[in-house]
Amino acid sequence: MEKDNFKTESVQKLKEMALNIDICMFCTQLDHQPIAARPMSCNDVDDHGNLWFLSDARSQKNLDIKQDDAVQLFFSKIPDSQYLSVYGRASVYTDRQTVSEHWDPIAKAWWDNADDPNITVIKVTPTDAYYWDTKDGKAVAFIKWAANAMGAGLDDGGVQGNINL
Repeated sequence: MEKDNFKTESVQKLKEMALNIDICMFCTQLDHQPIAARPMSCNDVDDHGNLWFLSDARSQKNLDIKQDDAVQLFFSKIPDSQYLSVYGRASVYTDRQTVSEHWDPIAKAWWDNADDPNITVIKVTPTDAYYWDTKDGKAVAFIKWAANAMGAGLDDGGVQGNINL
């Protein structure tokens, strides 16, 4: 039971951070340099910790995932001092039910509606995640950083750790 609570808390931390930060650099072709990276908005994080993204079937990232499903996601929200790194495996869904479940009206910027045949959904199943955050909030963290810059030697208020999924 304790392990289930730990997993639930881990998924909740992942969900909270990924949805709060929203935009990540979605990286594919991890064994090539330079790594292919592009900004993507996280559509949802489910109760199992899977991250969901809308994507175009014709996109390079979809082609990359067909060749190698390993992906790395880098989330960063500098004003709130929140950072999240997620490594995992990606799957591309083309069925209309999955697309309609994840359709968001904001997606109208790229597709007319959820019936567009070029819309796909990418599910990233994390195998490793790590976060950096502040325990005091950004205002207190900023004051501590400024004081430390003048030699105060205060705890910077940062927290970090693995998210065990």
